[in-house]
Amino acid sequence: MTARKTPQTMKPATAAKKLGVYLQATPAEFQEGAVSRDELNALQADPPEWLRELRRTGPHPRPVVAAKLGVSISGLARAGITEALTTDEIEAIKSENPDWLEHERATQADVRRQAAELRNKTD
Repeated sequence: MTARKTPQTMKPATAAKKLGVYLQATPAEFQEGAVSRDELNALQADPPEWLRELRRTGPHPRPVVAAKLGVSISGLARAGITEALTTDEIEAIKSENPDWLEHERATQADVRRQAAELRNKTD
């Protein structure tokens, strides 16, 4: 008798994180069910319209917001941004270029420079 292999599944929150989308903005059927590895791969390979739209317009989770603004997640928190933002909201922040954004971008650039220096020292 051979044992049947059960598909590996993940919680919707984990799948949303891997897809780079804000879980609360996904369809109810996505939020309510487990996602198999095969389903995740299919979503990544051929995203349905709802996923393409979320990636295009948001709302985006904080890691994506931080990346689009060129700052760290901690930098977002220091600026008081704790919620998901849409692409339009992110673009508005970029065009306003507030002092906090300039400061956090400079901090992020400094962190990256220091990390690069450390990598070069160990090579």
